[in-house]
Amino acid sequence: MDNFIAKIAIIMLLVFTQSHVVLAQGGKPAAAPKVEAAAKAADDARQGGVSVDDEALDEEADSAAAALMDDSLGLDMAEEPDSTLAPVESVGFHKMLKTKYIEGSAGFMSFVALALVLGLAFCIERVIYLTLSEINAKKLMADLEEQIMQGDIEGAKAVCRDTRGPVASICYQGLMRIDDSMEDIERGITSYGTVQAANLEKGCSWITLFIAMAPSLGFLGTVIGMVMAFEQIQQAGDISPTIVAAGMKVALITTIFGLIAALILQVFYNYILSKIEHITSQMEESAITLLDIIMKYKLTK
Repeated sequence: MDNFIAKIAIIMLLVFTQSHVVLAQGGKPAAAPKVEAAAKAADDARQGGVSVDDEALDEEADSAAAALMDDSLGLDMAEEPDSTLAPVESVGFHKMLKTKYIEGSAGFMSFVALALVLGLAFCIERVIYLTLSEINAKKLMADLEEQIMQGDIEGAKAVCRDTRGPVASICYQGLMRIDDSMEDIERGITSYGTVQAANLEKGCSWITLFIAMAPSLGFLGTVIGMVMAFEQIQQAGDISPTIVAAGMKVALITTIFGLIAALILQVFYNYILSKIEHITSQMEESAITLLDIIMKYKLTK
């Protein structure tokens, strides 16, 4: 009898636990009514003085428990969550850029892209030219001083000819006038230095032009996109987001691409200016050093 009560308690505990799961899912386990009916029948029989076969009740409790476990396992297996997630398609940067380029209207975006490409072409050309123009000016001046103080002017000229860049060119022009007065030598170095400085800045005006054109073309696309939006409103006779979305999208995308192009060119332009300033300072310092060397040479001659 005690064994039967323990089994009934265990089964009722399983029923209570399973009922919460089933209620959350909107159903009820099939074995729960059998357990409740068996327990109720046993109680009624004992209260009426009727003898109860404990072995039969135990067998019925065992069968109900087995049915309940089957229902529980069936429920767990049926409602096992699918752990396989659908793969998320990743959009590459180039594909997204191409999509936005098309959405911004190829007619407007082509002008912005053309301004960016041409501006980058001038920037790359200037960067290469200025990089090749940079030399170790201190080493060059040390070699020239050694040659000049030994009286080997032709050797000093050969060193300048074999060295690239505006610094060596200025020194060569000064050595060409070494027999003239110091005023003439200084005047010649200054004049030729102005020419070399102009060569360093060649093409920078085009870069500034494209820096100004890129956002201007973007703003032009913005104005045209707004005009398209108002034309669509006029044709539809109603104001709704779906009507003006296309024109507004063209306006915003062209503006964004124009500003991005201008920012990229501005970064390159500032880098070019910094290199020009560095080379110009090298030219001025080398010119002063060369005049001092020539002065010492003339005094010792």
